[in-house]
Amino acid sequence: MIEAVALAAYAALVSAAAPPLLARARWAHRAPATAVLAWLGLMVTFVITVALAVYHLGLGEQHAHDGFAGLLSACGLVAGAPAGDGPLIFGDVLVFAAPVAVVLLPTGWLVRCVRQVRRARRRQLDMLALVGEPAPEYGATIVDYGVPAVYCLPGRRSHVVVTRAALDVLSESQLKAVLEHERAHIAGRHHLLAVLVDAFSRAFPGLPLARHAKEQTNLLLEMIADDHALRLHPRETLAAAICEVAAGRAPRAALGAGGSGALVRLHRVLTPQPRPHRATWWGIVVATVVAPLVPLVACGT
Repeated sequence: MIEAVALAAYAALVSAAAPPLLARARWAHRAPATAVLAWLGLMVTFVITVALAVYHLGLGEQHAHDGFAGLLSACGLVAGAPAGDGPLIFGDVLVFAAPVAVVLLPTGWLVRCVRQVRRARRRQLDMLALVGEPAPEYGATIVDYGVPAVYCLPGRRSHVVVTRAALDVLSESQLKAVLEHERAHIAGRHHLLAVLVDAFSRAFPGLPLARHAKEQTNLLLEMIADDHALRLHPRETLAAAICEVAAGRAPRAALGAGGSGALVRLHRVLTPQPRPHRATWWGIVVATVVAPLVPLVACGT
């Protein structure tokens, strides 16, 4: 029972206390890739901790003192680990099913979200085949639409889409900068991270971690793409391009250069900040890796 209470407290810390702090952390926008790793670490930690808390809460004294190793042994996953004194009964099976369900819940939502995104991407690709105009000089597809927008459809048949209105307002250099931004999304497979946090937010609706992780990760992915574009293009050029396409909304299954986070990204591009000190960076990475191991080690002792 003590283990269950401690794990529940740790889960509350990870899911309710830590997310607002990470969302407001100054270093996150200076090292967006590291911040994405931190959000993923919190999500993994939450799932592991809740699963173990459910296990310890529901399991009787027969197996509770055996810790995490006892759970694996009772499930037949570790032959040499200590287990309870007797064979599993129906009640034990139900108790083992509960932590498994905690893990399967986000996994099931991930499968569902992937299917939904694939269907939406196929619809977009079919539409592009009908109304899109290939532009090999830009490596993109042009569509007639009155709102300036640039976005990408990632995946095996990836496409970068530019509206006719965007071509009218963007200069040549601005267009190249924003196209580089979209290619960074495709090369970095950012859509996989986006669908992962979307699945987590659907699996645990109302959880502060789920809400903050989805909002912040989507914004951080745009910042990562901005940084990639800034390697080849001036800050003023990218900033002007972001302003021009800020009102453009990417369809489902796409990643766009505009959107609700454009103002934050614009400020970041125009007022660059130094990256976190190497010691700070290592501290964040180590904490991210250690956080999900804490409940495993604690329950294994």
